[in-house]
Amino acid sequence: MTDHTRHADFESAPPAGAVRRPVQRWRGGSMQPLDDHVAEEVPIAFVYNDVPFAVMMATPADLEDFARGFALSEGIVASPGDVAIEGIQHFIEGIEIRLRIPDTRAEALALRRRSMSGRSGCGVCGSELLEAALRYPAPVEADVRVSPESLSRALRALRDAQSIAALTGATHAAGWAALDGTLQLVREDVGRHNALDKLIGALHTRGFDPADGFLVVTSRASYEMAMKAASVGIALMAAISAPTALAISLAERAHLTLIGFARDDGHAVYTHAQRLLPPSATSPAPARPGRTSAP
Repeated sequence: MTDHTRHADFESAPPAGAVRRPVQRWRGGSMQPLDDHVAEEVPIAFVYNDVPFAVMMATPADLEDFARGFALSEGIVASPGDVAIEGIQHFIEGIEIRLRIPDTRAEALALRRRSMSGRSGCGVCGSELLEAALRYPAPVEADVRVSPESLSRALRALRDAQSIAALTGATHAAGWAALDGTLQLVREDVGRHNALDKLIGALHTRGFDPADGFLVVTSRASYEMAMKAASVGIALMAAISAPTALAISLAERAHLTLIGFARDDGHAVYTHAQRLLPPSATSPAPARPGRTSAP
């Protein structure tokens, strides 16, 4: 349980994705019963052309963005116009999102024979073959340039924009920033992959061009995070935590600029560093060389 939840306004309704639950809080040897905000996590099933495909454990907010972003980042469709949401149904067991895609895409989907039953957004779980688990997107063509000042501005704004995390302390966030660091969109979820899928869906729904900004995330930079970003043409991804070796390999191959340990006072650039501009003369001095891991 986090202290910051104690300052929440319990008279107002929590945002979508957060609920109130009773809890016994122990501190200093005494117990206090109270209500706390906690993040929701429910099964969400994607059904394409009346055929079930995947069930993801996710936060039930921004569901249309989630459905579109998942279809795009997983390569199920090639463009937003290829997917139509026919309905979203809420059941006791979870939520079902029914989508319609072109027949040729549905046939290709059937050939993949994937049943991705994910825990908090594990898109690789359930892949039957190694070649199905690892996908390498085409090289990113966007040639953005981002300053360290813009990166820091976006990271600060992302911290302030996480309404569910502020109440629960339990969700990840993915944010989209303009090249000057102005935060444009934020999506949250208990799963880092889901938060990114929601953001990707929102980007396309609202007409943002991947060549006009960059991505900031509150999680580690795993292979799948890098894959999803590159697959939709995002050129730069900055994560507040570490990348994995496979994510670095994919980012190098996909021409994705991958930044880890992104902080106000520094960062580590693992691939395609040419997209990050040198700091200006008025910028704070960079952190001392050494380990790049979080303090």
